[in-house]
Amino acid sequence: MQKQIAVIDYGIGNVASVIGAIEKIGHSAILTRNKDEIFASSGAVLPGVGAFGNGMKNLREFGLTDTIQEYANKLKKPFLGICLGMQLLASKSYEFGEHDGLGLIGGSVEPFGDFGGKMRKIHMGWNELSVDERDPVFQNLQKPIVYFVHSYHFVPSNKDNVIASASYGIDFVAGIRKDNIVGLQFHPEKSQRDGLKILENFIGMC
Repeated sequence: MQKQIAVIDYGIGNVASVIGAIEKIGHSAILTRNKDEIFASSGAVLPGVGAFGNGMKNLREFGLTDTIQEYANKLKKPFLGICLGMQLLASKSYEFGEHDGLGLIGGSVEPFGDFGGKMRKIHMGWNELSVDERDPVFQNLQKPIVYFVHSYHFVPSNKDNVIASASYGIDFVAGIRKDNIVGLQFHPEKSQRDGLKILENFIGMC
């Protein structure tokens, strides 16, 4: 059964690839910031690249913070944050100062260290995930390989929310879920077969 997924338009993010991936697995996607269209969708995706502060600024300016919180917390509909979109789910971020986030999943967004000068502070490229195979997001997946581009990572208040991790100098959270709210630090839309399967599993929750 084809489902319609709202891809939230807040002026930040590679939305074309997200829409293309959703359509490739047989569903429809609408790019929107309209509250009624978002509420009518089977599920919603918050993509994003760039700085946390700019992301929150745009969400506020477009009046989307209340819409997202009502959609996820009151309507309890499936909601997915990708990359910056995952980080915006947090309570706060320490990227270029301190910024409040959406607060949908407790935790903070913090930078990678310099690892004694041995590794770059930005994590870019393909990496294997360690996943909770019991979680519906990673159903029928074992050690998927996915694509990352980020220099900050989500440190959750409750480790029970973690559904996937990866390693880059340290072990870090690559996937997180609280009930109907899911965050993925990597880009499933750029992660070929494994990424499409993960998106398919999320939409299966919708």
